[in-house]
Amino acid sequence: MNKDTFKGEWNQLKGKIKQEWADLTDDDLTHAEGSFDRLVGKIQERYGHTKEKVEQQVREWRTKHDV
Repeated sequence: MNKDTFKGEWNQLKGKIKQEWADLTDDDLTHAEGSFDRLVGKIQERYGHTKEKVEQQVREWRTKHDV
């Protein structure tokens, strides 16, 4: 899935994202607005991981959930 598709399916993915990264708030997801980079930034902010680690986690999550 490319970044455009990720944004296009955002509403369906928000619940699954909150299950995986429970520390994210609804405001965090609203701010991310389906943007891969913004989502990575919010996860990084909440969990304190490096950008590279979070990008890898999100890519693995997307593969695992076929999104």
